[in-house]
Amino acid sequence: MKTDRDLERQLASIDRRGYPAYKGLRGTYDFGDFELDIAHVQGDPFAAPSQLAVYVSGDVSGLPACCRDAAHRRTATEDLLVRRFSKEAAQASFKVGGSGKSGFIGTSNPGPEILARSACEIAPDGAVMLRFEAGLPAHGRTIDARAAARMLLDLIPVCVERALMLDDAGRRAAQKAAELADDQRAVRSAIRERGLVAFVADGSVLPRSSGVSAKPLAGARPFTSPESMRVTLELPHRGRVRGMGIRRGITLIVGGGYHGKSTLLKALQEGVYDHIAGDGRELVATDETAIKLRAEDGRVVHAVDISPFINNLPDGRDTRSFSTEDASGSTSQAASTVEALEAGARTLLIDEDTSATNFMVRDALMEAVVAAEHEPITPFVERVRALWERHGVSCVLVMGSSGAFFPVADSVIQMDAYEANDITERVRAVLADARLAGTYPEAPGLGVSASEAGEASEAGEAGEASEAGETSASSSSDQDAPASRPLELGGRLERRSTGRPGRRGRARGGDDAGTARHEHLKVRGRGRDGFSVGSYDADLRLVEQLVDAEQSAALAQMVRVVLEHGLLDGMRALRDVVDEAFRVLDEQGWEALSPYGDAACGLARPRPCELFAALNRLR
Repeated sequence: MKTDRDLERQLASIDRRGYPAYKGLRGTYDFGDFELDIAHVQGDPFAAPSQLAVYVSGDVSGLPACCRDAAHRRTATEDLLVRRFSKEAAQASFKVGGSGKSGFIGTSNPGPEILARSACEIAPDGAVMLRFEAGLPAHGRTIDARAAARMLLDLIPVCVERALMLDDAGRRAAQKAAELADDQRAVRSAIRERGLVAFVADGSVLPRSSGVSAKPLAGARPFTSPESMRVTLELPHRGRVRGMGIRRGITLIVGGGYHGKSTLLKALQEGVYDHIAGDGRELVATDETAIKLRAEDGRVVHAVDISPFINNLPDGRDTRSFSTEDASGSTSQAASTVEALEAGARTLLIDEDTSATNFMVRDALMEAVVAAEHEPITPFVERVRALWERHGVSCVLVMGSSGAFFPVADSVIQMDAYEANDITERVRAVLADARLAGTYPEAPGLGVSASEAGEASEAGEAGEASEAGETSASSSSDQDAPASRPLELGGRLERRSTGRPGRRGRARGGDDAGTARHEHLKVRGRGRDGFSVGSYDADLRLVEQLVDAEQSAALAQMVRVVLEHGLLDGMRALRDVVDEAFRVLDEQGWEALSPYGDAACGLARPRPCELFAALNRLR
């Protein structure tokens, strides 16, 4: 293996030569405490930066065993190391000048979510590999070897030493990150065992500093659980933690404008991810399959059975396999709902503000004016109860203007100046008076029968038992939840891939669906908003639970692999396509998503449901 001195000599030999001479630097160099790998060199100083990586052995990194002996701890520690290196790189970046991207040093710059990223991987023995980008210096398109030597031989080694070679303070930080990961894992386990949709710890800070910032709002009111919904969890490191447990079923979040309804739902939809300490939401956790639904005017829909919600169209189109290039708000939300169920969602999250009104509700006056036989839309309020009782799919809805969902709800949370109050019994009483007055007929949900009221009481007693400190999973398990059954949606939940992208992708090379292609489709990213692969485009702007542009970048590469291997051939169920893509990622690692075999920084792991969303939105 070559050494740092060899690198120094090579740099001196190419000084003032044309920029392509930098390509001769590719290879691995031994710096003593670490190895530097120059994997890909940019074509000119104005192109995308060069791809580099450093390797630090376990003996040198100093990572405690407790930070790397389980997958969830490794992910948390990798996240910490990426943040440390990103901070050091930002200080070293552009300290040498030049044209284009000369002097740039950078890696992933995570938000508050903890995601598995291609930027860093930790081996079981504590060895660290960190991938980053660097703009090799030039004046015009002429190599500046002196500046390159300072960057590669001085600045980058300092970043490596400060970020990846841990002193006592660094080891303590890594241990705290691993311990938080243990606690977060315990919360998620408790959610499954106790029949909850989500848990929000007392003391959590839910509001963000602004609509475009993920930082917690300074001076915000800490969250406090309603007494009737409070549960107590025993966590391995923090010990006893109390907070609000939202039970499975149908939950409404109501209240006046600006009182925190959407803020709570936003915390729940992002609670599918773990968060770093100090974010305020590090102990807010939601069912990992939860999917946020909304209207998406103009989205593409491919062969989706929307007949449970839309049927008997005036033009006679079959809604059991519905396709359109320009869906309306109601049609898009109907399609997204069915797609979410197909993706395996056990929890749906919906905000009235971002929903199509005619998809959600239809009031009595409108029904009197427009007869049911002239209305093709069956509103969600008439389907949500069956989703729970027959299929075990829970729903959390924010409602601010319509009371139509009260009769079908199991519990109601009112947000009042960011304070959560359980008003379920109050709503039950109001509904009882309304039924006596003939306003509302009998409906499933709140207080429709003595037996159901008894079940609600038992659920409350289970919560009280938890408050008393009972930590046995069986004391508040999911025993009373409806059994999951095959969804009766026209059999389309095993929907076959449309074959449209697959046919066009197959034309680019290869004969069989499983044969690797020799020609790679070109991928273009648009940050978190979406991407294009070959001639196909995916608009992900309204897929709200994508929280990082690197997730979108990973989705783009996964879609590329799917298309190049002809998996969208119309023969496979979409579930099988998604499962295969994640199997390849799990078995082959980040290299599986690189067209050239060498992984680079800039990718973060999405959830399977986001790959479903991307494939469903290809046009």
